[in-house]
Amino acid sequence: MLRIFIGLVVGTVLGLALPGWSGIGILGQLFVSALKAIAPLLVAVLVMSAIANANGGHGRRFSTLIAIYLLSTFIAAMCAVVASFLFPVKLQLEDTADVVPSVSTLSDVFTNLLTSMVQNPVAAVAQANYIAILFWSIVIGMAVKIVAGKTLASGLHRLADVVSMVVRWIIQFAPFGILGLSFNTVSQNGLEVFTTYGHLLLLLVGCMLTNALVFNPLISFVLLHKNPYPLLWECLRKSGLQAFFTRSSAANIPVNMAVCKGMELNEEFYSVSIPLGATINMDGAAVTITVFALAVAHTVGIDVTFASALFLSVIATLGACGASGVAGGSLLLIPMACSFFGISNDIAMQAVAIGFVIGVVQDSVETALNSSGDVFFTATAELHDRRKQQK
Repeated sequence: MLRIFIGLVVGTVLGLALPGWSGIGILGQLFVSALKAIAPLLVAVLVMSAIANANGGHGRRFSTLIAIYLLSTFIAAMCAVVASFLFPVKLQLEDTADVVPSVSTLSDVFTNLLTSMVQNPVAAVAQANYIAILFWSIVIGMAVKIVAGKTLASGLHRLADVVSMVVRWIIQFAPFGILGLSFNTVSQNGLEVFTTYGHLLLLLVGCMLTNALVFNPLISFVLLHKNPYPLLWECLRKSGLQAFFTRSSAANIPVNMAVCKGMELNEEFYSVSIPLGATINMDGAAVTITVFALAVAHTVGIDVTFASALFLSVIATLGACGASGVAGGSLLLIPMACSFFGISNDIAMQAVAIGFVIGVVQDSVETALNSSGDVFFTATAELHDRRKQQK
């Protein structure tokens, strides 16, 4: 942790003092690229190994975890609705005089999810399609367990150990990666993003921090009946910090695996729950989708009722589950949410463009919330299950 903090400080200082030294930023690019490259293979072998070697008894944990993931995402969307009503934001958009209704594309999201699920498994690993990776890894793991028995299952376990060791080697270079990433962020963007879109950023970041520091701990407290903040700080410190700079839930999967291992959680459980969380635990994405959709609606003069905003929360929750685990994934779902209010794609895409401008802050905080939440809720679900077993 100290080495990462030093890398963060050094990268920030160099970004302010020597912004022209672009070669420093290569360290960050190499680090993120290495994590993104190994993460799909790691998830595939860990999930297959976990399923093939599973002894049962995790069904209740997974049902609890999925419920937590979806509940926290819905709460995040509702928080964004309330905040957008209390502190409405208007954007500078062009050609908003005539709002042309368009057909909602929520069905397209589900179609894409189902289609992605059955993608060629080799292509899924190559393209980092985690929905397909999860699906095929579970299917293959079950087949190994039924047909091949313990011999091949043991081989999968050893292969998972080999890939995990490679990941640990990569993570050892995290301080240099954070140095490069922080250098890129500071040298390329400076402080201009705060002055131009300050109100919008405050609304987005405020909602995300509220979920990270209030609602998520509240969910954990209800399940565990004990102070959740020590666990939360550990997850934010070990997972959220690196996710903030990588801006990719997918790239942070190996980091989260290592954090869960350090917490001594059950490997059979977290090897599935962490990649699952990177797919459906999308609090930050739900906030982004909801805030931007309501901001566009306010800008074009649409009278949004609370009932319609509530339904928007449901759309944002379901749509967020389809957000990709890469930087800026949630922004591409803004047109889907805008279409619910009859806002044309041309206008909605202007909001997406604004999202990419402020993405250096918005997407960083969003990913930190999403990724640290994967570990936080995985630990919560397991500790909840242990607590029930002790009664």
